[in-house]
Amino acid sequence: MSADKGTGLESNVAGLLCYLVGWVTGLIFFLIEDKDEFVRFHAMQSIIVFGAVTVVHIALGFLKFVAYVGVLFLILQPIAALLTFVLWVVLMVKAYQRVWYKLPWAGELAERYSAKRRSES
Repeated sequence: MSADKGTGLESNVAGLLCYLVGWVTGLIFFLIEDKDEFVRFHAMQSIIVFGAVTVVHIALGFLKFVAYVGVLFLILQPIAALLTFVLWVVLMVKAYQRVWYKLPWAGELAERYSAKRRSES
């Protein structure tokens, strides 16, 4: 794939960078890339996945202060962080390998929303 796309980067490098800082870089790449379907898909998947992960981590952060059951959420928080890290690495590696790696639910939404804007252009 050539580097003549909207970002000026190779598709696999741009796809990896979509995940680098979670939904933030996903949003940046989604807004600046208007041609490369691969990059747009990974950008949207990053927005959806890491947006949801951010909400979960915020909720766990608040719920750990609830009386009695807070200990459960205190235990779940590092487990969720570890799983998030593993998911982050897997998604970056798959994007770098030029794999259209679709997560359940989020991948379907990402495919739909990344294609919708492209068809309206």
